[in-house]
Amino acid sequence: MDKKDTKISQIITKHFFKKFEDHLVVDVAISGCGPSALALATELAKNGRKVAIFEAKNEPGGGIWGGGMMFNEIVLEGELEWYLEEYKVSYKKDGEFLICDAVHFASAMLYNATKHGATIFNNMYVEDLLMYDNRVEGIVVNWTPTMKERLHVDPITVVAKYTIDGTGHPANLVKLLAKRGILNNSQSLREDAKSCKVVEFEFPMDAENGEKFVVENTGEIYPGLYVIGMAAVSANGGPRMGPIFGGMVMSGLKAAETIESELKKKVVRI
Repeated sequence: MDKKDTKISQIITKHFFKKFEDHLVVDVAISGCGPSALALATELAKNGRKVAIFEAKNEPGGGIWGGGMMFNEIVLEGELEWYLEEYKVSYKKDGEFLICDAVHFASAMLYNATKHGATIFNNMYVEDLLMYDNRVEGIVVNWTPTMKERLHVDPITVVAKYTIDGTGHPANLVKLLAKRGILNNSQSLREDAKSCKVVEFEFPMDAENGEKFVVENTGEIYPGLYVIGMAAVSANGGPRMGPIFGGMVMSGLKAAETIESELKKKVVRI
């Protein structure tokens, strides 16, 4: 006789493995589930694109939750009022800025991304990139506890038309290329390296210029690989900006618009 506990376990494993199998080939694979990744994923998923986000931590949402120094309020520029209205996010106005409860804002972004069809896999770490013919074609994933314990367990590959480094300050995917001399940075000056101004640090805090910098430097940093959010800042050596999140959202929106345009105008091999 089947016990309830067995049935629960069977239901979970059946549906999880179906979900995972369905996302081994995607339009867009995103490493990191912060605000820029969620903004990007929501827009592309609304357009019917298959988007999967892989988050190393148990709690998706990136740096939103803690606000500034664990004062769980975040600030956005007034020009994003339309965005908050469209996605029914509660906010208040304070001069030229908008203020949101950090927990509410993170929850709203997660809800809207998944509601519109994006899939989030938490506790999965992107440990490497898949590459064919000098183009990034996806990611290599493993369980985060496996990586933390340094267990010798081989990973699984997810193939993607476009891969996104949304890992924030570490810019982990960019570093995977830079350390191999595939991207050109201060420690990798090989003649065959791609010409990208990749650095391994951010500049000091400057919210005004930082908000502009993150949007300006959002884009394809290597064929098939995009940088968004703080990964775009770190990879290009821009100033950090603290608990103001307008640039993060606009970075995700810009990347979504660019990638959607690319997907429409050409067939990308996967």
